[in-house]
Amino acid sequence: MSNNLILNRFFSQATISKLITTGSCSVFEACASRYLDSSELYCNQTVIQSMYNFIKKNYRNEYFYKNTLFNKLLIGRHSLNTTTALTELPINSSIADFIMINGKAIVYEIKTELDSFERLEQQLNDYYKAFTTVYLVTSESNEQKAKKILSNSNVGLIILNKRNCLSEKKKASSDYSLLEKKVMFNILRKYEFENIITDNFGSLPQATPVNYYRECFALFEKIEIEILYKLFIRELKKRNKVDVVNYMRYVPYELRYIFYFSKTLQKRYKELSNFLIQYRGI
Repeated sequence: MSNNLILNRFFSQATISKLITTGSCSVFEACASRYLDSSELYCNQTVIQSMYNFIKKNYRNEYFYKNTLFNKLLIGRHSLNTTTALTELPINSSIADFIMINGKAIVYEIKTELDSFERLEQQLNDYYKAFTTVYLVTSESNEQKAKKILSNSNVGLIILNKRNCLSEKKKASSDYSLLEKKVMFNILRKYEFENIITDNFGSLPQATPVNYYRECFALFEKIEIEILYKLFIRELKKRNKVDVVNYMRYVPYELRYIFYFSKTLQKRYKELSNFLIQYRGI
């Protein structure tokens, strides 16, 4: 595996979970030996920071983009108390990279300098079937290409520049006309669409298990789209909540994205803290 590709494996829930359980793992050891001076003694947090600084300067992969969006938008501009983020959400035949929900919902499709734009049109079309506001986030090297593709669309454009700052180059316009109720319904969990139906009709359908989903969707489909969309967003916003005090106290900048989306890791803040302060010879 190349020196850079192994970093994709390191910044993952599986690797971090194994690290704080066992104190080490092969991916961590391989990364540490490649990106740090072998004659020095480092604490584990310094090792992680060094690897993250490497990708920031040399290999801005998808994790770096996601963690940057998370830190600069959700934490930097909004609040963990009032804003919810979703990731890897299936929408029709696509999967949304990052969604942020506060007063409204915004989908962010990431195309790093390492990615192609091959499926972009299909992805954007799918997102508008469930959400009204979409942004493409990409690099400076892709800016002109992206502007050309998005010139006649409602999709906004954000550039992650060479200084690792987010710069809005084109503001997104909200579009309700492409929403599809079936796509929205399929995104929701059972209790979520039940909440929406109960709020609108006072009760759930009396149907056999075989027909229950069909009867629920028949009621769901009757709700006026703008009302339905608000209720849809309301339910999604409830999904990811963290213990803000402990999260901000224990989780370093480099790992915030990973911990936010793992309920299992969120139970292990103190274990993480103990792991980070341990020193090790490389």
